[in-house]
Amino acid sequence: SLILVTNNIYASISGDPGEIIAIKVNNENIVTDNLRIKIKDDVYELIPLPFNKQGESILVNNKSILINKKDFGESRIKIENTSMVSLSEEDSQRAYKESQIIKNALNSYTTIYKPEFNFIQPVEGIVSSRYGKRRFINDLPRSPHLALDIAALSGSKIVAPAKGKIILIGDFFYSGNFIIIDHGYGLLTSYSHLSKVNVVKNQFVEQGQKIGEVGSTGRVTGPHLHWTVYLNKIRINPELIIQEDFLKSLL
Repeated sequence: SLILVTNNIYASISGDPGEIIAIKVNNENIVTDNLRIKIKDDVYELIPLPFNKQGESILVNNKSILINKKDFGESRIKIENTSMVSLSEEDSQRAYKESQIIKNALNSYTTIYKPEFNFIQPVEGIVSSRYGKRRFINDLPRSPHLALDIAALSGSKIVAPAKGKIILIGDFFYSGNFIIIDHGYGLLTSYSHLSKVNVVKNQFVEQGQKIGEVGSTGRVTGPHLHWTVYLNKIRINPELIIQEDFLKSLL
């Protein structure tokens, strides 16, 4: 949940990895790339807490925020096609190039509209892997799972969780058929392993509009949606922003 931070300089500010913290802005004239929201008469800056800085403090507006250490558990998966796990030189180069394409897209967000944070879940299904789990593939340690996996039948409808603009569509080695939606001000979402894509690049979508269908393209063990939420290029916990009245939990 979002945490409200007051101006008490003695207050200890801390949060879990993948959370968003709201810090009250005293001087609105300071230029920043951080997303700001107005609640009643006060302005707050929304700060994502990076997963990889656990046990460390980050400094924002002269305020120190401690990122708690948290054990999210582990996830072990088996992939029969070992060429998807131990990559050939060619696949390795392809995966790297695609990671750069995704990185560039995450840098290119708009400030035309502000996200409203009334997100809905993009697909109906069963959560098969939560944010933050230590990941082992064929017993080999891999990067932590910084997304939400929702298992559903192939062909299940995926909808836009909030309004936004489609800024990237691709067919990638790891992600399979892939979409990124820009919701404004550094809040972006991505969708992996789709069987079908129902949108085109630069299209504006409304909340609830169909963007694609669940599949098992890319590196997967079965049909599911791998849903990632980014704020300021930091992957946050998607389950937080689909809570009802997400922003009101500030008050």
